[in-house]
Amino acid sequence: MLIASFCWGLTYIWYKIVYIYYNPITTVFLRLVISSVMLFIFVKVLKKQQKINPKDYKLFLLAAFFEPFCYFLGESFGLKYVSPTIGAVIIATIPVFTPVLAYFTLKERLSGLNIFGILISFFGIVIILLGKNFSVRVSLTGVALLFFAVVSALLYSVAIKKLSHKYSGVTIVTTQNIIASVYFLPLFLVFDFNQFIQVVPNFELISNILFLAVFGSAFPFVLYIAVVKELGVSKANILANFVPVFTAIFSYFILSEMFNLNKILGIIIVLTGVFLSQLNKFRKKTK
Repeated sequence: MLIASFCWGLTYIWYKIVYIYYNPITTVFLRLVISSVMLFIFVKVLKKQQKINPKDYKLFLLAAFFEPFCYFLGESFGLKYVSPTIGAVIIATIPVFTPVLAYFTLKERLSGLNIFGILISFFGIVIILLGKNFSVRVSLTGVALLFFAVVSALLYSVAIKKLSHKYSGVTIVTTQNIIASVYFLPLFLVFDFNQFIQVVPNFELISNILFLAVFGSAFPFVLYIAVVKELGVSKANILANFVPVFTAIFSYFILSEMFNLNKILGIIIVLTGVFLSQLNKFRKKTK
């Protein structure tokens, strides 16, 4: 799980490098196409392919609309306006808000730790966003787009619930990546194709696109499935909280991102809230 988190932490860096050459839609489209091919080969070689019931395609279309389509739109465009570390920290709040969605859709009880974790995470994000004299020093557009990605991921969790009982994780992700590639194709052709054909690919661009697809999507997901099988979802998600930590380290050394006391303190508070919000679930699974 730490290796998977290491890879996911690097995706925010690879995004920033690819954005020097391509727009977000092109970047995500290429990432999805390459990762879909990789996962398709993976299921074929290991004979993990499952036949999909035609009745379930509606759910697959809905799930793929929320994630990767809407999720990647919010995340990729959001990262144009904020630093990789802030992007990773906001995305890391997805498990914090999951119990809230479960409360309204599944009538699951919200524990005191859930509520406490949400409040702490929110407070941490406010600290990150505000500078001296309470002035906003981070793009609110970027933050709004990233929270759009968070909401998309939460809605995806509802849409995917029934499918998760019928199909393996590899089958679900491979199918939804292929569908999302089709969703992105018209956007790519209309908005980005002219700019795409004008760019002459070099080693930096090609390598970072491949890193995003292989080590950002296909490879860590295969690891994540193995971890969930051995340790369970709760322990896997707690270890996934290391993603923003890895992103912060890489941002500092690779992109020379500056870290002041506000940002460091805010990151620590947000991750503390994320951890607390999952603690009850972790304890129940452990018992």
